[in-house]
Amino acid sequence: MKIDAGISANMDDVADEARRCESMGYDGIRIPELNHDPFLSLTLAAEHTTSVELVTSVAVAFSRNPMTMANLAHDLNAFSRGRFVLGLGSQVKPHIERRFSMPWHKAARQMQEFIEAMQAIFDCWYDGKQLEFAGEYYQHTLMPSTFTPENTDAGRPRINLSATGPLMTKVAAEVADGMIMHPFNTEKYIREVTLPAVQEGLMKSGRTLDDFELDYAPIIATGTDEESILKAREIARDRIAFYGSTEAYRPVLDIHGWGDLQTELNQMNKRQQQQEMASLVPDEVLEAIAIVGTPEEVIDAMHARFADLIGRTGFRVPSLSDEAHAELLDRLRS
Repeated sequence: MKIDAGISANMDDVADEARRCESMGYDGIRIPELNHDPFLSLTLAAEHTTSVELVTSVAVAFSRNPMTMANLAHDLNAFSRGRFVLGLGSQVKPHIERRFSMPWHKAARQMQEFIEAMQAIFDCWYDGKQLEFAGEYYQHTLMPSTFTPENTDAGRPRINLSATGPLMTKVAAEVADGMIMHPFNTEKYIREVTLPAVQEGLMKSGRTLDDFELDYAPIIATGTDEESILKAREIARDRIAFYGSTEAYRPVLDIHGWGDLQTELNQMNKRQQQQEMASLVPDEVLEAIAIVGTPEEVIDAMHARFADLIGRTGFRVPSLSDEAHAELLDRLRS
């Protein structure tokens, strides 16, 4: 199992944080695309590390096009000598149309074509094939040698797709190298909904789970003492309430018979009652979605729930020493 540390995209801090995580023994560092560009920050991280993998978790696909994304992924992978993992996500329609002013089509079909177009571009750059991609949403049919990268020794970047519902999950298993599961998840939903969809997609692509990386970093509520664990527990409850108010995540609640909670949370969110939403999340829901306890208890629970499923995860404990982190990483890998 590969273990990543999430770090800030703040470019003033990223070099020191990346070096520190590498020295602790992390396999990768992951940076989201929130209020900073993750590619710039990961480039700095690449310059100041030698072995740790560099993961976007996640970069917004539909705010760009396949060619611009392929260029970013290639340059960072080449610069890091093959250590880059492109974590892709679709975001949601209002952000794509109103924040990025980009087109939104049918998300799963658009994403499949986006990745297929990137793979066609990589086929051209790395294998010398003619670029002739003509899809419904993207067309890439011109690639003069002037615009073809020459530094291809590191090979093509890996692409892991963020997915929650069965449609996007099947897309990930058909065309990506791995899948990033959303933290708003439960073991039951993963085993009964996600895995069958993954298997169906892998069958279409002629692959097995051995060829595919499942990445799941659950919501974790932990700390170094009882007070910090209780505080983390309530932060997790608040995060679950936020995600639970969104219609896209209702199926995770539905499979447990908790679908009405999504309706209530959504209504409170519309009434601007965000401060009260967490009070609706019962302990049963909290403990099914989040993993709560001491760091050792969290690791034991991760083993029990997911050891046979996932190949990549995230784990970091606030206020814990680097030496203690290194010991915990060894325990999690075992």
